[in-house]
Order: sequence, then C-alpha cells, then structure tokens
Amino acid sequence: MRTAYSVETVRTAERELMARLPEGALMQRAAAGLAAACAELLGRVYGSRVVLLIGSGDNGGDALYAGARLARRGAGVTAVLLAPERTHAGGLAALRRAGGTSAAPAAAERLIRRADLVVDGIVGIGGKGGLRPDAAPLAELAADSRAAVVAVDLPSGIEADTGEVLGAAVRADLTVTFGTHKPGLLIDPAREYAGSVRLVDIGLELPAEAELEALQHTDVAARLPVPGAASDKYRRGVVGIAAGSARYPGAAVLAVSGALRGGAGAVRYVGPAADAVIARFPETLVSGQGPARAGRVQAWVVGPGAGDDASAVAEVLAAEVPVLVDADGLRLADRDAVRARSAPTLMTPHAGEAAALLGVSREAVEGARLASVRELAGLYEATVLLKGATTLVADARGGAARVNSTGTAWLATAGSGDVLSGLAGSLLAAGLSALDAGSAAAYLHGLAGRFAADGAPAGAHDVAAAIPDAWRDVRD
Repeated sequence: MRTAYSVETVRTAERELMARLPEGALMQRAAAGLAAACAELLGRVYGSRVVLLIGSGDNGGDALYAGARLARRGAGVTAVLLAPERTHAGGLAALRRAGGTSAAPAAAERLIRRADLVVDGIVGIGGKGGLRPDAAPLAELAADSRAAVVAVDLPSGIEADTGEVLGAAVRADLTVTFGTHKPGLLIDPAREYAGSVRLVDIGLELPAEAELEALQHTDVAARLPVPGAASDKYRRGVVGIAAGSARYPGAAVLAVSGALRGGAGAVRYVGPAADAVIARFPETLVSGQGPARAGRVQAWVVGPGAGDDASAVAEVLAAEVPVLVDADGLRLADRDAVRARSAPTLMTPHAGEAAALLGVSREAVEGARLASVRELAGLYEATVLLKGATTLVADARGGAARVNSTGTAWLATAGSGDVLSGLAGSLLAAGLSALDAGSAAAYLHGLAGRFAADGAPAGAHDVAAAIPDAWRDVRD
C-alpha cells in the first residue's frame, strides 16, 4: 500500500531523524536519490545540459547538491538563483566546486531552451498559493522547452496536503519525492502536474496511520471475497439492485452487470426494468413488490437511472443492511434518513452531484477534491466515494482517506458509474466494509476500464465484461 503524509507529519519525522544524524546527512541522502533519478532520466550524463531552478528552501539545497553530483559526472550544470541572498550556501558551494555555475533569472530563457534537463527546486512542501510572479515565467519556459522537467519532492506551486493548484505551478515529467508520498502527488488536480513519481527512502519513521492511502494489487487481493467449500449463493451474499426506470432501463442492466461480477452469490432486482434485466441476465432474481418486500439481501444499491422514484430510495434507506446510493438516489435521499442509519452507507457521487449536495459549484469540488469528499462524508455521516480521474473514498469516522488512479479517460462514458455501483454493492453484500468495498471496487473498475479500452473507445458493457479479467489480474 502506498501511503501519503501531511507536511506537518513529514517535518516532525525529519526533525527527529536529523537530531540523530550528522549535520547535513539527511540532505545528502535526498540529493543522492535525486541525482540518481536525474541520471537515469538523462541516460547519458556526460555532456548533457542541466539547469537548476533554485529558490530559498531546503529543496533548493537538495537540487544544488544533486547538481554537484551530476557535474562531477561531466554534465554542464547551471543554477538559476531566484533569491541569491537566501540560496542554500553549502549546496551552492558544492556545485561550484564540482564545476557548476550560477546565473541570474534574466539568463533563464536562454539556458532553459538549450537544456536537456530542468530541475525544479523553487518551492518546498510548505509552499502556498501557487508560484510567485518572478517564478511563474520559469515554469512556463520549462513546460514549453524540449527539456525533461524533474521536480524536487513535489512540483513547485501545488498544495502538498490537499492536491489543490491555486496559481501557477511547475509541470513535471518526473517528481522525486523523499521519505513518503505527499497527498498532493496522488490527488487531482495536482497529480497531473507531478508526472511519474519516484519515492526515495531517506529513513523517516512515520506513524502507522497516514493521511492518505492508495491500495495496490496485493491490498485489493487480500480484501476480495473467495468462496469456500461450504459456500452457497446465500452464504456468499445477495445484493439487491433498485434501479432503472421507463426512461433509463439501461442503468438497471448495467448496475446488475457490475453486481453479477462483484463476488456476491446472487443479485436480486427490483424496479420497472425487469424485462430488460432478465433478457440480458436471466440468472437475476426479480421481484415486482418493491425493496421492502423483495426478499432477503445483504446489501442494497439504489439510484442508478431511478428518475423520480423517491419511494424506492426511502425503502432502501430504511433497511438494516449496508446501502450504496448513487445517481438519482443521491438527489432523492433524505439527509436525515441517511444520518439516522445504523448500517453502513456508501455514497458514490461524481463532482457535479457532490457539488449539488454541498451547495457549491462543480469547479469548487474539482479544485478541492480531498476537502470536498471529507466534508460530504461528515455532512451525511456516511462513506463517500467521489468519482473522477482519481477516485477518493473517505469515511465519516475520519482516518486515512483512500485514493485510486487505476482508471483511464476512456471510463468517462455513459453507464460506467452504474457498473461501478453494482460492483461495489456486490462487495458490500459479500461482507466488505463500506471503505473497502468502495476502494476495491474503484480499483477493479479502473483496471477493467483499461483492459476494455486498450487504447480505444469502450462502452460501459465492455467495462463490466472486463471485470473478471481485472479480478484475475489482481488475484494472480
């Protein structure tokens, strides 16, 4: 599992480690890892042209010491000093001893246009509010050049703790981060600025509970239900799907398709799209009597394509089993009814739906995704899965949120969210917690999207059909 920690936690761990190490040793560890990553990216260090963009923070020192290592291997290294009087003195001296040079910002355009590599050491993890006016043009020059751009610890200008981008920021091809990931490297929109991320271990001792978690294959595999010799369809769990309408029968079909591939033993459908569901999936158990009288289930999914059927949403929320609320169900669900539930509730909005629930603009949600998902989880006292290029899952009880980035832009297609709802609901019925069901479903759904698309457009039904491949890939 990848974990990310807040700036405050990282700084505390750094102080504790520095107290046990010789002076400057921690910076040398970071510089060695940074130089190695830069050399690997360059391929041929000797004769290459490297420009360091140096601010006044310690990551400027990291960049200068790394530059000195590259200079000793034959690279032509020039440091552009944005704050000469506050530049890390030891790092600058080391660079000059190794044969590197320094320059004023006025020379930056000429240097960057000729560079093979630009190293961003402008602002550290404590930077707030985007780049200053004197630094912003350098970020633009680097982005427009042919040079590869490497960010030190995180791209200058992004918010380390939240993933927000509140002004101009460096766009990196590679970010070399030290000790641990920072939340901003994993959360949109800042994640788009980080490029590939390489973690360098510098020996930090961090607390057990992180600010943010990102599941990997082994983590998901450990959470997926596996039937035993004594299992039958009821012991494996039955998931109820209350979805679809005369106008949107396909939403019911797609939710059922995701649920059938999600690990539960049976799927029970309730709603006006029964004929369409049975025609496509004859193994589905169909009831025409409403959720309250449909028969026993271990979890419910309500809302995809439901139109204005508030009664079905109310009946499902009154059930004493885990419930997933999506799409129209989010609009129709009574907040007090959700908050009053004793069984787990998982809500799965996209940014527009989350904005409507919070009473803010969609842009506000997309610009502050971590804060938005946590606020919504607290407001409804539920677990919330905020869909997007990176999916976030937060629990109302607090603790580490989870982020998933296995998806692909091809998943932005009609019905894809219905498949995700069915899949997550089935995992709820199989016994997973709301946090695990949401994050494991997002992971599998993202992988399935990649497998289904394979570089070309794919429909939601293709994504559902690829879930078994994603499941096997994770398990194997």
